[in-house]
Amino acid sequence: MGKHIRALRARIQATAARLLALGFFFSLGAVSPAPSQESAPPTAEQTLRVTTAVVNVYAVVREKTNRLIPNLNREDFELSEDNVPQDIRYFSRETETPLTLGIMIDTSPSQERVLDIEQAEAKTFLRQVLRPKDLAFVLHFDFDVELLQDFTSNLKLLTRAIDETEVRGGSSGPLRSPLPSPLPVPMPPPDPMAGVGGTHLHDAVYLAARERLKNEVGRKVLILLSDGEDEGSKVKLNEALEAAHKSDVIIYSVAVIDRHFYWGRVMGFSGDSVLRKLSEQTGGRVIEVKRASDTGAAFQEIADELRTQYLLGYTPSSTRHDGSFRKIRVRVRDRDYKVQARRGYYAPAN
Repeated sequence: MGKHIRALRARIQATAARLLALGFFFSLGAVSPAPSQESAPPTAEQTLRVTTAVVNVYAVVREKTNRLIPNLNREDFELSEDNVPQDIRYFSRETETPLTLGIMIDTSPSQERVLDIEQAEAKTFLRQVLRPKDLAFVLHFDFDVELLQDFTSNLKLLTRAIDETEVRGGSSGPLRSPLPSPLPVPMPPPDPMAGVGGTHLHDAVYLAARERLKNEVGRKVLILLSDGEDEGSKVKLNEALEAAHKSDVIIYSVAVIDRHFYWGRVMGFSGDSVLRKLSEQTGGRVIEVKRASDTGAAFQEIADELRTQYLLGYTPSSTRHDGSFRKIRVRVRDRDYKVQARRGYYAPAN
């Protein structure tokens, strides 16, 4: 394992050196370098000159009937930051922009009766969504967080990693992170009540955002297959959510909840509220699967949304670099449409 991680780190560092030599600049978190021209958002193939910060907001628009609206234009949207209207500098329909995708599978005991269906539908989803320029990784979490497959577009490797997931029982002890990273990522001080238990969901979101996605560009999406119940994480829910915001990550949750598991053990359950907070705050949503056989339909809804996203970019009118959280609101002019978009971002800090 150590040899494997060292090799991955060497590859990451070599890639970073090549990109820097070509003059590329990467966004960190929600704030991206602005393009030198306002007609189109920056792409990974362009050499950029950093002039001012641009905030990226990915939006999905639906009618009240939940039908997706794919054909809006820039002038149809209004966007505000902390209730101050902002000028949308660039706009595109995100049907072709490459995806960087993480599949996160809960392998704690509460998923024992639904895991096989989740595996099958996750593989179908990847076959439907991934294109040659897209990248994906697979990790699972229970009493540990383990990377099963690093970034690749190879479907065979990704499906093999999904097949490797299996339910494991609870344990105790501190989180071990086998996720490779070119730089060490500090974890928050441990909660004295944490480090025990078998569902380190908060830790998994935190590590996936900080270690795998923070320095990626473009559309970054986590697909979380879980009932949302956390037990034993070292980080709190708000810390995991902050990491997702700062890494510009959209979280979709496929909630396959085996409520009989909790009823049979006379245990309380609050996982659905956790999934809603993670997903709705970051611009994704929760799709609860009432029957395990409906998991495929949930994945299809996510695939449809990823094909009908809009990208709105704006330069904040506030120039303060105070690290504060700025609230974002997006609406469609003169239409009673539902807009699904991130609720805010963290401003840069000096």
